[in-house]
Amino acid sequence: MSGDGLPPLRDVIARHELRARKELGQNFLLDLNLTGKIARAAGPLEDATVIEVGPGPGGLTRGLLANGAKRVIAIERDRRCIAALHEIADHYPGRLNIIEGDALKTDFGALAGSSENVRIAANLPYNIGTELLVRWIATPGWPPFWKSLTLMFQKEVAERIVAEPGSSAYGRLGVLAGWRAEARILFDVPRQAFTPPPKITSAVVRLEPREVPLPADLKTMERLTQAAFGQRRKMLRQSLKALGGATLLEGVGIDPTRRAETLSVEEFVALANAAR
Repeated sequence: MSGDGLPPLRDVIARHELRARKELGQNFLLDLNLTGKIARAAGPLEDATVIEVGPGPGGLTRGLLANGAKRVIAIERDRRCIAALHEIADHYPGRLNIIEGDALKTDFGALAGSSENVRIAANLPYNIGTELLVRWIATPGWPPFWKSLTLMFQKEVAERIVAEPGSSAYGRLGVLAGWRAEARILFDVPRQAFTPPPKITSAVVRLEPREVPLPADLKTMERLTQAAFGQRRKMLRQSLKALGGATLLEGVGIDPTRRAETLSVEEFVALANAAR
């Protein structure tokens, strides 16, 4: 038995025949010391409702519950994992809600309900992680329904989330994350910690919403950053031609010959407000 009184994850995986499926972006994290570390990074959890996406056999789920989460809502698409998750629910009566479904079709705001301390913590499936993050950052109302996001990504994606202007990793994700949240990389996770081991190192990122982001229209910011970084090798007068090009840029005092990766979040906000 493990420290939480449940069987070791390797035994759970073997008993339920849970081979990770590449098409679902699955890489199971089996080190309960590591899942506990991620859970503690998501805290404080004592009065929190924690939403977890892609729990798989439940390593992080166990860490969240063992570290005092009041309630965990686990969304799992893979039906094979549901029985293993129900074993955890039986061990923690009334504290784990299991939803069998697709996270990309989930209304997270409705799922959070009236809870005032909602945190999202997940070892996100690699194939949907970025899309989910953008959705959570791009919540129409602000402040959002979540108090924090503690998420695992491929390290190169994590670096894009926290990237500063002028760096090679800086792009649309860094602008949107920097505009609405404060993001930092907490620690790396070696590939050997997973089954099967992915080809790359992973990293855990924590994001907390800015209380008052610089005012800008959300849809315009999304359209603007998509256009600017969709042709990042081109000068902004060309990549933003459909949104006003040189006239738009000069109107807010930005040199039209600059490229997208040189602009600060504040400059993107100014452009978004001018482009409305």
